[in-house]
Amino acid sequence: MSETIQPQAEAVRMRWLSISAAIASISVVGIAIGLGMPLLSIILETRGHSASMIGLNTAIAGLASIAAAPLATPLAVRFGVVWTMLAMIVAGALAFVGFYFATAFWMWFPLRVVLHIALTVLFILSEFWISTSAPPEKRGFVLGIYATVLSLGFAAGPWLFSQMGSSGFLPFGAVFVLVMLATIPVLAAWRESPKIIVDGDGSRDFFRYIWLVPTATAAVLVFGAVETGGFALFPVYGSRIGYSEGDAALLLTMIGLGNVVMQIPLGMVSDRIRDRRHLLLACATVGLAGMIVLPLVSGNWHLMAALLFVWGGVVAALYTIGLAHLGSRLSGHDLANANAAFVLCYGLGMVLGPQAIGIGMDLIGTDGFGWSLALFFAAYIVLAVNRIAASRR
Repeated sequence: MSETIQPQAEAVRMRWLSISAAIASISVVGIAIGLGMPLLSIILETRGHSASMIGLNTAIAGLASIAAAPLATPLAVRFGVVWTMLAMIVAGALAFVGFYFATAFWMWFPLRVVLHIALTVLFILSEFWISTSAPPEKRGFVLGIYATVLSLGFAAGPWLFSQMGSSGFLPFGAVFVLVMLATIPVLAAWRESPKIIVDGDGSRDFFRYIWLVPTATAAVLVFGAVETGGFALFPVYGSRIGYSEGDAALLLTMIGLGNVVMQIPLGMVSDRIRDRRHLLLACATVGLAGMIVLPLVSGNWHLMAALLFVWGGVVAALYTIGLAHLGSRLSGHDLANANAAFVLCYGLGMVLGPQAIGIGMDLIGTDGFGWSLALFFAAYIVLAVNRIAASRR
């Protein structure tokens, strides 16, 4: 099956209650993640654990996400979207509080697994709910709102962490309350939650959905690699080219601001394009060009900040537009499984990106940072051009 699959039935109106519920629930969880992830790393460091052990414990998140992706649709089919989301919210909240009471380091590994299985299923079902609730001609716009609000949630989390610190139960209690608040919008819209009906091919291999709409799943793999690897190693890159820790952090902030500002406009543009693959190709081309230009402007902080603002916003649209493209090609049970495959590919990117960039910097030196990122974009451009050319033939 190819990217010419069309939805069997599309919504004809904007279901704002469903859309608001899904966006609100996952955005509250986003705030909790933004607060919780630095909190856990700081606590492990204060307990005397090495950076490699902290990294190992954090890496479990990506592996748990990959393992959880195939479970989301079967759980939603068996128990319903709303009840599955509510169970994941409760499981995630309890797992996070468990870190406070887990004194032995080994306990943090099963807690990470439970936490990130819950978060992965929540993201898959929330994005499926949003895609099925938005009419085709507004899908990019709605997903742009989703990406923007989620980015703001991620940004709000570190700010809350800076206000509360890492000592005592307060930050853990705050995360627990925030995550549990996500149950309110889900319950408010439970009557409008989508039903996943399994057709005669419901037993098909989950992993085939990775190849069903390859320009979407490859786009999110590239974004996962670039976002995770780039954010993890940019402070090292910034230090090597002469920037202070604070200046490098501000450059990362510019990438985040570009993400927040540009998702809704790019989502609206995607709604006016007949084939979103052309826009995905354009985003990847901007990503490649940005990494080629990066060494030329690295000596000027303001030029670099402007470049990263535009680059960060356009590259982040690989996720937003890729998700919209997926929703325009599939529906029902196929869309639910493809959403899960989409998130699985993001998890693969999270694993591949830091490794590829780290190896690139070891082999080539400082410029290996940009060239490694450029390699991901170049590979995607080759795929997208081939898919577009094949569809024309």
